[in-house]
Amino acid sequence: MPKDHLNTVFKGALILSISSLVAKILSAVYRIPLQNMVGNTGFYVYQQIYPLYGIGMTFALNGFPNFISKLVAEQPDETSKSLIARRAFHILSGLSLVVFFGLQLGATWIAAHMGDVNLAPIISAVAWMFVFMPWLATGRGYYQGKFLMGPTAVSQLIEQVVRVAIIIMAAYFSVRLGWDNYRMGTWAMSSAPLAAICSSLIFTAFGLRYLLAPAPAPTHPLPSYRKLTKRFVIEGGTLCLVAAVVILLQLVDSFTVMRGLVHQGQLPEVAKALKGVYDRGQPLVQLGLVVATAFSAMLLPALTDALAKRQPIEFKRQTQAMVHVSLALSMAATVGLVALMPQINRLLFGSLEGTTALRIYIISILFAALITTYTSVLQSLNEYTAMIIGIIAGLATKVLANYIFVVHYGINGASAVTVLSLAVMFAVMWLGSPEDLQQVLLESGYLIKLLALSAVMGIVVILSCHQITALVGPILANTRGMAGIITVIGVLIGVLVFVAGAVYARLFTIREWLVLPYGKRLIKAVAKGKEHHS
Repeated sequence: MPKDHLNTVFKGALILSISSLVAKILSAVYRIPLQNMVGNTGFYVYQQIYPLYGIGMTFALNGFPNFISKLVAEQPDETSKSLIARRAFHILSGLSLVVFFGLQLGATWIAAHMGDVNLAPIISAVAWMFVFMPWLATGRGYYQGKFLMGPTAVSQLIEQVVRVAIIIMAAYFSVRLGWDNYRMGTWAMSSAPLAAICSSLIFTAFGLRYLLAPAPAPTHPLPSYRKLTKRFVIEGGTLCLVAAVVILLQLVDSFTVMRGLVHQGQLPEVAKALKGVYDRGQPLVQLGLVVATAFSAMLLPALTDALAKRQPIEFKRQTQAMVHVSLALSMAATVGLVALMPQINRLLFGSLEGTTALRIYIISILFAALITTYTSVLQSLNEYTAMIIGIIAGLATKVLANYIFVVHYGINGASAVTVLSLAVMFAVMWLGSPEDLQQVLLESGYLIKLLALSAVMGIVVILSCHQITALVGPILANTRGMAGIITVIGVLIGVLVFVAGAVYARLFTIREWLVLPYGKRLIKAVAKGKEHHS
């Protein structure tokens, strides 16, 4: 790969990584004020339908664009690239229309199987987003296939900003005008098609030139629609499945948690509120995953470069750095959030309801981060079998066990099954990955050091929070303001303990420290300290 071209790829990957990071943070953070404004039941109404939006946007943002970019990159000239994009657009248009009419005609049936027929108008509202999916996915895939990440990044940010603004406005007017929760939910989910329209405008020139104008004569043979559709189903479907893992688990929750709670003996209104409490875990997991995967994502271009240059030793080093950094950050985020959960729950959501369920749910961060990292490496090696089997096994676990666990253990059971499902997914992927990739987790006692360090950090943070609570008294400690102060102090103590322990135990190599923020400064400070003592 020429140096100039490689630089373009690196810059494009960086632009897309930054925009994805901002979009993920927005997607997680807005749900906290939403829950505060509309309450547990209003949050339940929104979260019941959110997985349908999430799946659609995963298809339009990650899965199909990545596959289409591969198709475009395979073509030898500009005419072939535009023609393959046109065919991809036609295939996706057929698929999106099937989904759109399926959701519109089946809205009442889907809502009834979720245990709440009042959700039907919200399902109908979100269905319109699928009409714009082909335009968005093809535009993004075409430009990514030419290593131009700017249009995808801009459309991604526009979509999130517009959607979040409309959702917060819907919640505000719901409170001011006294709307019921379902009317609020319908307006909030109308943000999905409206945001899709706004982000689609970025690709207007592309669409008019390459998708809607008369097709030029082909310069090279193109795959038939039949062969292309088969590739869409197998290769594109796999990429979509990988990208939508966590959202698919949430979709299972939409069909089982509410119904399971009612079967347990809860009144419908109580069950809705409890589902809303359970859904508090989703933005927390999203934020934890942003922290855990952001820095490992920066290593992906280097991983791709090592593969392209056929440097197996460098590829192994980059893979090790990626896995170690992702695992350490996800472990630290998981243990920290579990230790601070009572204070975080009080600070963000105004009560301690569901603290145990949220503590269990938070463990998802650990396995979801590992799955994300391992799938990135396996995709770069074109190893798809272990991924597909792992995802199917994990989803089957969730589908088979969730309802039973909810009936017996309530929302604690739903949280436990989510963690179990992700653990099954990762275990299958890990066992099915190449031996070198398996050994990355086991080399040089890394895992033992990390577990011991995380346990120490968690104990220190919990004891510190108990000590502060005892000093200020139970009445003051139960206020949101004090919960915020205790959370900040707990985070600072946790970071200091973890970093000091990581340096002392030599948890990371120099290469891995350099990936982390301020890692270079820390290495210099430690080196100076050694010189001073010697």
